[in-house]
Amino acid sequence: MKTKPSTPVVLYWHRTDLRLHDSPALHSALRLNPSIFIPIWTWDPHYVYRARVGPNRWNFLLQCQNDLSASYTKLNPKQKLWVVREAPHTVLPKLWKRWAVTHLVFEKDTDAYARERDETVMELAKEAGVQVIVEMGRNLFDPDEVVKRNGGKPTMSMSQIEKAVGGINSGRPGGVVETPERVPDPWDQERMDLSAVEQEGVDSTGDVNREYRMKEDAQYVKIMGPGEDFGVPTLDEIGIGSAQVSTPHKGGETEALRILEGCIQDEEYVGRFEKPKTSPAAFQPQSTTLLSPHLHFGSLSVRKFWWDVQGVLEDRAKRKKPNASIPTNLPGQLLFRDMYFAAQAAIGHAFSRTYGNKIVRFIDWHLQSTDIATSGKKQPGEKTYTVDSEEAEIWFHRWKEGRTGFPWIDALMRQLKQEGWIHHLGRHSVACFLTRGGCYVSWERGAEVFQEWLIDHEEACNIGNWMWLSCTAFFAQFYRCYSPVAFGKKWDPEGELVRHYVPELAKFDKKYIYEPWKAPIADQKKWGCRVTGDGSQSESDGMKAYPKPMFDFDERRQTCLDSMKHAYDVGLHGDDARVKDGSWREDFEGDENELGNDVEYIS
Repeated sequence: MKTKPSTPVVLYWHRTDLRLHDSPALHSALRLNPSIFIPIWTWDPHYVYRARVGPNRWNFLLQCQNDLSASYTKLNPKQKLWVVREAPHTVLPKLWKRWAVTHLVFEKDTDAYARERDETVMELAKEAGVQVIVEMGRNLFDPDEVVKRNGGKPTMSMSQIEKAVGGINSGRPGGVVETPERVPDPWDQERMDLSAVEQEGVDSTGDVNREYRMKEDAQYVKIMGPGEDFGVPTLDEIGIGSAQVSTPHKGGETEALRILEGCIQDEEYVGRFEKPKTSPAAFQPQSTTLLSPHLHFGSLSVRKFWWDVQGVLEDRAKRKKPNASIPTNLPGQLLFRDMYFAAQAAIGHAFSRTYGNKIVRFIDWHLQSTDIATSGKKQPGEKTYTVDSEEAEIWFHRWKEGRTGFPWIDALMRQLKQEGWIHHLGRHSVACFLTRGGCYVSWERGAEVFQEWLIDHEEACNIGNWMWLSCTAFFAQFYRCYSPVAFGKKWDPEGELVRHYVPELAKFDKKYIYEPWKAPIADQKKWGCRVTGDGSQSESDGMKAYPKPMFDFDERRQTCLDSMKHAYDVGLHGDDARVKDGSWREDFEGDENELGNDVEYIS
């Protein structure tokens, strides 16, 4: 029987920290002076089959993992990122035993699923006699500590988050820790080998990403991967073809640090940056840093980002050069991120939905999630939402596919699907249009699409922003709507974004680029595109086709405003008893959105 060594054997569990620089958890792991060090990633079936992830985000993740693995190998030719193909709560106890692990170290994660997962793992570690070390590094400030300093309540405004973090090191995050210059060896090849370890079966039933799999996936054929080398999975193993990846944005710590360095060198950009003044129509390059996906995967430390920016701001202040201020400057944007994380940490799983969520105003949206639409009735199994209005269902799909007939909206949605990213004001436009400013469709439907397509999807931020933009939490001025015509004209009068992402309209005169349905038919023919139909046909009369608007925006905006006002007057929230027992329907009788008995359930 193998005995545990007298010096530490450290299993370092990477999750939201795919980097070597400024990693407090990695720093703590190496300070143990381990005789054996094994950095792993557990390929968790929960994220593979239960979380919506499109090809672009899969590709970004794999790039981050490959870059990190190569960085480990540069420090020690015997090292890499060791990817194990099994759920963490079942595989980690096997690894502790096989590799005689004395310490498990990882970065703290306050996402609802992650918190439950980690609590389970820590209990198992305690039973196995493995010491666990957890360090915060995903946020500027520990979300749990922020909640504590906010009176145990979710942070719902910038003033609340500023006040809460003001009591933590005077509102300044912890200092950046050094990047390791070396890492110890793993076990020898024979001891690392897991071929004799029994692999837990994986249940892929209900795979929410099955539409992207062009072939049967091979992610879990062997515990060490198909090559039995602990290799980072390939797109092919996931069942995704390389042609399905369309984003130009690259993942990895190397790329993240390159982008950050370029930003920091432009001190005028850093000093004068104000998010609302950056253009949502800018592309190649975009008007913001595009570091958000690197923050999500941890290929960039949010603390390093903050301190590098702060260094520029303080230097400019000494030279009496003007700086933008919180909340619109870069540190302010990072604080918004912490605000959403703390709100999520205080609420848990309910944060991601309306039902049972105490901070969310209840609105009688179309296409409600089944827990709302069938509240007080029998739940329809795995179905996720109800189709109470065929018209709203059509609008939702036309919105998702970028064929609403409003070029500004369609350009942004096509950019999102192609690249996995759009500017935050672009997100404002399409979110307002889907919810309170046009379609009156539940924000949860939009959040699901963003979860699937965004490469920078962060559960707390995505949900928080959808609540904000639908005026169900964080923001209440529902009467302020984004026009799908005027807003685009303001930022891009020539229509360059539309011409790029809606190429069928590329030759239209700028007078009609945002309202192509107003162009004379003779001009439409001259420019090679007819405005007709619903977008289901790409051609008409031998030329390209672009759809007519799917509704009169001014009429729909007024209908939405009237409905929002009524919902606000009713004053229900997601955790109210009337929402849970279904009697909320009585408050909306006669309303156009009242759900009847004949509804279709959509998976």
